[in-house]
Amino acid sequence: MATYDFPQALRDAQLALHRTRAAYEEYARALPWSAEPLPGWEAEKQLHSGFRSSKPASPGYTEAQHAEVARFRAELLELSITVSTHPFWEQVERGQVVDARMRLKHQHEIPDTEAA
Repeated sequence: MATYDFPQALRDAQLALHRTRAAYEEYARALPWSAEPLPGWEAEKQLHSGFRSSKPASPGYTEAQHAEVARFRAELLELSITVSTHPFWEQVERGQVVDARMRLKHQHEIPDTEAA
């Protein structure tokens, strides 16, 4: 099992990416189901089921919500680029990059005493 000595800047960027993604997902859960105003709907009853799927009308996002979603997406893109283009990846043997990338994604779960 290979071990990797990830630079602190790369570890920090990956952790920021995790935290930003989690914050964005939490924020998005509270948003209306549609970014634009749309009427509600109710589907036809399905065969052998009494369930009817439906959605209430969506007011759409406010300007502030659109701006916050755009801010999150820009930050996530920037962090993704920082992580994926870090010079560290040039040092990793070609066949080991996927393994190294997966380990980096979970590096924040390892106590510092084990990571060293």
